[in-house]
Order: sequence, then structure tokens, then C-alpha cells
Amino acid sequence: MPGRATPGQAAPGQAAPDRALPGGAFAWHPGQPAAVAVAPHAQALAPALDSSGVSIERLRHEQDLARSGDLYLLAPVGYFLLAFDTTVLQVNLVGASMLGVARASPGLHHFRSSVVPAFLPDFDGFFARSLNSGKGETCRMRLRTPDDGALDVTLHGSADGSGQACRLVVERAEGKQAALERSEERFRRIVHSAGEGIWEIDATASTTFVNPRMAQILGYSIEEMLARPLLSFMDDEGLAMLEQCIAERAQGVPAPYEYRFIGKDGRVVWTTMSTSPILDADGACLGVLALVTDITERKQSTELIWHQANYDTLTGLPNRHMFMDRLGHETRKADRGAAFLALLFIDLDHFKQVDERLGHALGDLVLIEASRRIANCVRSSDTLARMQGDQFAVVLSGLDHVGSVERIAHAVVAALAMPFELGGEKAFLPASIGIALYPPDGRDVGHLLERAERAMELAKQAGGHQFSYVTPDLQQAAQARQSIADDLRAAIALRQFEIVYQPIVSLQTGTVHKAEALLRWRHPTRGLLGPAEFIPFAESNGLIVEIGDWVFREVAQQVQRWQRSIDPSFQISVNKSPVQFRRDADLYLSWLDYLNELGLPAHSIVIEITEGVLFEGATQVIERLRQFRAMGLQVALDDFGTGYSSLSHLKRFDIDYVKIDQSFVATLENDVGDLALCEAIIVMAHKLGLKVVAEGVETKVQRALLVDAGCDYAQGYVFARPMPAQEFEAMAAAGAPRLPH
Repeated sequence: MPGRATPGQAAPGQAAPDRALPGGAFAWHPGQPAAVAVAPHAQALAPALDSSGVSIERLRHEQDLARSGDLYLLAPVGYFLLAFDTTVLQVNLVGASMLGVARASPGLHHFRSSVVPAFLPDFDGFFARSLNSGKGETCRMRLRTPDDGALDVTLHGSADGSGQACRLVVERAEGKQAALERSEERFRRIVHSAGEGIWEIDATASTTFVNPRMAQILGYSIEEMLARPLLSFMDDEGLAMLEQCIAERAQGVPAPYEYRFIGKDGRVVWTTMSTSPILDADGACLGVLALVTDITERKQSTELIWHQANYDTLTGLPNRHMFMDRLGHETRKADRGAAFLALLFIDLDHFKQVDERLGHALGDLVLIEASRRIANCVRSSDTLARMQGDQFAVVLSGLDHVGSVERIAHAVVAALAMPFELGGEKAFLPASIGIALYPPDGRDVGHLLERAERAMELAKQAGGHQFSYVTPDLQQAAQARQSIADDLRAAIALRQFEIVYQPIVSLQTGTVHKAEALLRWRHPTRGLLGPAEFIPFAESNGLIVEIGDWVFREVAQQVQRWQRSIDPSFQISVNKSPVQFRRDADLYLSWLDYLNELGLPAHSIVIEITEGVLFEGATQVIERLRQFRAMGLQVALDDFGTGYSSLSHLKRFDIDYVKIDQSFVATLENDVGDLALCEAIIVMAHKLGLKVVAEGVETKVQRALLVDAGCDYAQGYVFARPMPAQEFEAMAAAGAPRLPH
């Protein structure tokens, strides 16, 4: 909308954003050249000189100053930089016009040759004094003009500060009123007809003048720009660029800079801007005058060329060129760390037939939809590219085990197996995926891509709609994992999982008001399996989430029954996988809804996590634990002492129980050090308001030592083995297990 403020900018008539111009964007200090902010430091060694007696380094610097100080072109007086022999090193437009000097090659002319001979003694004395004067000298003079005429002038000369050149200002010696009128007319003509923007900014960085071209560049009227701060025409990105330019100027870099502005209509406007300070009679900086060139079209053209060279025009994905560059970058990152990466090469089965049957237009829609589906299966940090035709590739980086690769590959296969709806037509395009691992399958990126393509061909030869490794051993292992994954899916549907419960006994009273739920799988051919035999596979293919949700709901129903039959405050602990811990909070909220549906207090459930979870992104862990506590669930830290955790983590994280690992408990009778460590854990946990549970208690001596150490709870074979729910309830009704003596 007209007049609507864009980000980082105030609308016309509104106050500008309350942001100060970062320190001295266009600062000038007395003694420095007026065309730049900061001059570079002088060389410590004797400088090399050119034929005019000026050091090469100084001459190059002056040339840079000339490029960045283009505003001297507009000065209504002649401006010269002269060497010791009066060779013209620099000259502005008015000065070149006075003497007939070519600005492109001013060094071919000596200023002294333009002085009328009768005035040469006066000029020589004036020039000598100027070279040794810091304050400046003035002299009336007559010069020869290009048309063989004469021109009366006033010269103002001074040393340039380096002692290697003289700065000379030449004013026409005419009536002040006439000179002023001619100067104003020239300035008005130049300013209003200039093809570049002219922008005057005061010492507070507010706009005091713009010419018509400057207002046109940003899409404002002149009146709308006046009195507005420079920063009100910038967004955060533009401000960041400005700050970078300021920092470079502080290091003495004199080149013009690119600036990013926001136009009135919200569009991005790219410019180059050369600046010169506006000084008062005492040399104090009153503001800045800037020449602004609009380079938006050139910038957009450059960006378009780069985008076309690196991105697929149909899907918007990186193309093969950029993909290979990203792949090389990721392999170098993998070399620096312990993780590996996987390359997935994806080919749509039967795409050629579908493209020919439905036409290229609908075929393009298939490719766009396929790219969207694949993108939904990978992480934002992964690289997805369209290689050619119906072939895509993905780089999965920062992986710790092969299971993560296969979980994503399964997801891609499933997503692409869904029918494509195309204007009343349905197309089925299952995918064949080849997987190559870095570094096992190759360290050269080209070779790695070839291996992934070869693996894709193997998947296609096997019938498609699947993924394959190029290495036989990996393929056999993947097939074995796939078989177990299929069995796990069947186990969920056929309710082959069982839960057994191990009592957690109070060491002070011997009562059983807590239990730990442990999962078992009654496999149809392999018998009863413990969690170590199938949980890793469930984690690698993501089924652990569904299994964990089933366990939580079963345990919730069981604890409700035992609160009625055993104790109203009965608690059951359930183990939580690190994979589950990374899932969305929506799952946990559904747990809370289920507990409310049962009318069950949330503290009836204790979530057990291992120490390793604490190191999988501390911020995420803290947030998840906070969510648990907000729901009313309690948290236990399992296997404490075996990982990389420390007692300081007990204070940082929201923990209710600490479970001492059974490896420490097993040696309590014979290892004084482990006993001391257990005692220290118990004391520190109690100081932090936590309860302590000892795991794996198998002897009466271990139990007695833990009682003496002040441990709160214990579980282990000395009390009871894990048992089905009915057996557990019968044991509790009989008052067992009693504390062994």
C-alpha cells in the first residue's frame, strides 16, 4: 500500500525507528584527506618513488581517493594535486577545463607551464611556501587558458600531510557576487540533471537534501525524504552491510561500497555510494554528501545468472553442479568429525511411460510433487537436488548409525509409492534408491556418486520400490534389519509384546509401592526376547515411538488398577528411548489427555531416561523435561554413574529420582571405592532433594550396606525377579517380598 512502512523503515510522516547511526559512518578527522574516512598508515621503510618524486604507494592511494571522492567533480573551483615538480597528479572537472588538461592522463601536464611568465617568480615562491605549510598559503595569479587567453585567479595551496605533494585550489578572481551566482547556477544545473543520486546527510544522519534522481531511485518524492534518518531507508540486512562498510573504512579501505536500501514500495534497491564530508571553516564535520548509483538491475542480473547456474528451474532444487559442491563440502566436514554421511540416489520407476502417456506438462507436475514428497522425508539440514530427468539425490550428513539412513530411505519409498493425482488421472511411480556411505564406499565424491547410482540400478533390477546398498555385506545386513522391522510391525498388530514388572522396595519399610515396567517380545519362532534383542532395531526404523506409546497406555491402565488394589500412591516407571525423547511434544500431550481420561494423577508415572539423553542437545532436553514436569510426570535418571554425566547435571535438569547403576551395586561388598561412591551419590542427591534407587541388588549384604548408606529404594533379584502383572499383584497381596535379614 502507498505510505506503508517496510521493515526497518518509518512511513512518511511517522517518526523514524529509534536507532542510532553506528559510530561515525562517514567520520572525518582533521589532517586526513577529505575524500575518505581514514587514511592508511604510512610505511615504516623509505617509499619507492616514481619520476615525479611521489612514492608509488602514495600515488596509488591518491588514485583510490580520487575514485572514492568523486564529489570533487562537482566543486565550482579548480582542484589539483601537484607533485614537487608541479606535475598534475589529480584534477577535477573545473580545473581540467581551466587549463585544458585531460583528466584521464593529467600527469602529462605541469601546472607551472600554465602560469603567465610574468607571474612565475610569484608562483615559485608561493609553491615553495605551500609545500612547507600546514596551514596553507594564498596568492593572486594569472593563468594561460586553452584558447590563449588569460584568467585571473586566486590560488590556495597547502601540503597534503604526507610531505610528498601539494593540494591546490584555484578560484576565479572575479566579483564575489558574480562568482557566487555562476557557481550556484552551475551547481543547480549539475544537481538537477545528474544521472546519479545526490544525497546530503547532516551530522545526525538525517536527510537535508536530495536531488530528483535520488528520490526517484527510492521511489519517494523529495519532500518525503527530507528530515528522515538514513537508517529509515534500510532493513536489518542493509544495516549490517553499513556496519561492515564502516569497519572497512576504519581500516583505511577507500573503495566505493555497495549499500542495500528499501524503496517506498518495499522493493530492495542496491546502490554504490561514494561519500565526502561537509566541513565548516574550522574543519568540523557538518555532515556527508553522497553520490549514489542504482545498480539493482545489474545485481539482479548477476544473481539470476548464478541461480540459473546452480538451481533447477522446474523444481527450484539445487542442480547437479551445486549438489556436487555441497557433497564435497559435507565430506570435508565428515573428515573433521566422527560422524559419517550417506548419499541417496533416487530414480522414479516407470516415469518415462507416464510422461509419454500424460504429456510433458503433467510429467513436470509429477516431478514437482515428487521433489516435495522427498523434501518432507529429509531434514532441513540435508541437501536434496534434482540431478537430471526423474533422478534426485540426497546427502544425509552428521549420521551416527546406518539405521537412520534406512529410516529415511523407507520414508521416501513409502511417500513416492502413493498415487499421483493429475487432473483426474492417477499415476503410480514407486522409487528405486541406491545408497552409498562415506567414507566406506569411497572417499572421492565422483566415485561415491557412481557407487550410489550403481546401487540404484541394483534396486531397480530387483523389481524397484525398494532401496539397495552397493556393498553386498551392507545389503545383507539391511535385508536382515528389514526382516526384523517387518516382524516388529507384525508384533504391534498381533499384540505379541508383553510387559513384566519388577518391584521397587522401600529400604526403610520393606513395602512395595513402586515398580518398573519392562518390555518383552514373545516372538512366534524365537520365543521370549528381552529388550536388548529388538529395541535397537525399533529405534533405528522409528517403530520405537509407536511401541513406546503402547507401553505408556498399558502401564497407565495397570497403575490405575494397582492404586485401587495395592496402594493409592502406587507408581510405575517406564523406560524412554532417546529416539522418543526427540519426538514432537504432541505425543506427550496425548499422554496427558489419556491420564485425564483415566482420572489418574500424572505423578503415577515415572519416566526413566539414561545419561546419554542429557547430551543429545541440552536445550532440547531441558525443554522436554520441563514439559514432563509441567504435565505432572516424574523423571528418573537411569544407570547413573556409567556415562559422562556428573552430579552437577542433577541440579541443572529436572530430575526426581537417581538410579545407581547395578555395576556399582554388584561390587559393594568387595570394593571400598564403589561403596564410597554410592554413599557420595546418595548424600549429594538428598542434598538436592532427590530420591535414590539402587538397581541390581542381589545379596543381603548389598541390601544392608545400602540401608546403612541411607538409600531410599532398591530393586533386584534379592527381592524379586520381573514378573507378570497377575503374579505381581498376588505377591503384593501376600505382603512379599519382605526385607531379607
